[in-house]
Amino acid sequence: MASNGGDKKLHIVMFPWLAFGHILPYLELAKLIAQKGHLISFVSTPRNIDRLPKLPPNLASHLQLIKLPLPKLHNLPDNAEATTDVPYNLVPFLKKAYDALEQPLARFLESSTPDWIFYDFAPYWAGPLASNLGIKTVFFIVFTASSMGFFGPPPDMMSTDPIRKKPEDLIVPPPWVPFSTTVAFRYFEAMRIFGGFSGDPDSGVSDSYRAGAAIQNCDIVAIRTCSEFEPEWIQLLENIYRKPVLPVGQLPSTTCDDEEKNDTWRWVKDWLEKQRRGTVVYVAFGSEAKPSLEEVREIALGLEKSGLPFFWVLRTQRGPYDEDVLKLPDGFEDRTRGRGVVCTSWAPQLKILAHESVGGFLTHSGWSSVVEAIQNEKPLVLLTCLVEALNAKLLEEKKMGHSIPRDERDGSFTSESVAESLRLVMVEEEGRIYREKIKEVKDLFVNREIQDRYVNDLLAYLRDYKSTKLGDGDC
Repeated sequence: MASNGGDKKLHIVMFPWLAFGHILPYLELAKLIAQKGHLISFVSTPRNIDRLPKLPPNLASHLQLIKLPLPKLHNLPDNAEATTDVPYNLVPFLKKAYDALEQPLARFLESSTPDWIFYDFAPYWAGPLASNLGIKTVFFIVFTASSMGFFGPPPDMMSTDPIRKKPEDLIVPPPWVPFSTTVAFRYFEAMRIFGGFSGDPDSGVSDSYRAGAAIQNCDIVAIRTCSEFEPEWIQLLENIYRKPVLPVGQLPSTTCDDEEKNDTWRWVKDWLEKQRRGTVVYVAFGSEAKPSLEEVREIALGLEKSGLPFFWVLRTQRGPYDEDVLKLPDGFEDRTRGRGVVCTSWAPQLKILAHESVGGFLTHSGWSSVVEAIQNEKPLVLLTCLVEALNAKLLEEKKMGHSIPRDERDGSFTSESVAESLRLVMVEEEGRIYREKIKEVKDLFVNREIQDRYVNDLLAYLRDYKSTKLGDGDC
């Protein structure tokens, strides 16, 4: 496909954080840009590169995968190169090892002389590094515009004396949001997340500071959303960031089939084929989130009480060094045998969601999972674990998802509330709005022409920005 807005072919480096919820959206954007004849250097660590989905053969000459070995830290286990490999308490050490990639990345940028680098929130140092080498910078955000808008202006994110000084300040929309919204944390979520606003003793830098510095030090911001979906939030970001904010579309998954994993799909499909159309609950919490043992118990008993067939992808550990191994309630699998499946290994999520027997998705609200559900018109039941709580509030506000009721103080929930929520969204007349709303927004999220327009607009902006700056003698 020919690129629009001139013949100039760009060389773009992409440098995502070491989490597959970040790596895969970066890869989707990389593929869309490479399809238009531009060169992408996709940079990550060796093990993460080896775990990427197979690339289409036609992109081989335009999308090069660059391996930068992750520096060794004594606190970090061998082969731990992504958040999915380690328990929560070791993620700060993963960030510290990632920070040590600064010099290897500098050497690669010097030798490859790209036009642009797209970087994530964690490498807050990538902006100044690239600028010093004459390379233009894009902070590419994989979170929704509403989530980023809630976190606020960069100076406040980086400040040692922020406006919001206690968890209670996070349970209401912030003062810089000029329109009415319900996007904010609940009390128990605020208590869990508040530490991210203060210093991180293990990595040395808070997530809030990283994101603020990443914004402050880039030339432009690109974000995984579309202006038809979050227009007021995108405008807010432009106002508080004081620089261009370019939506790049929702980046629906275009993963190629992996022949080695077909055996798994064969037995999964065989089971799904035996279920009635639209009756199966698909349950999964992504590569990042991990419920507690008590939460797993209530989810399991809720699935049992719902009476619905279910397919549950349950990650019992975050990597082999996670000592907190999740277990199902005694007798659960025997009591639900034939009606439900608990899969503790990899499962093909996109294919499962596409199957006609699946009628709903119990999810942690990670945005890649949300987009995949919308791709396949599956209504959403929401049970958040991490910062995805803001996604859930946005989905609730737009009547695109129903959150399982929880105790506001400690976040606990009951098996009864799980069962009732599943039946509401998938079966009952009262939940019809959720089933219909997902179908309404599908075209906006997965329309190829809309997605293509966003990528063309982004590329045109990158070319014009570069040539304008050069013409002005600013470089």
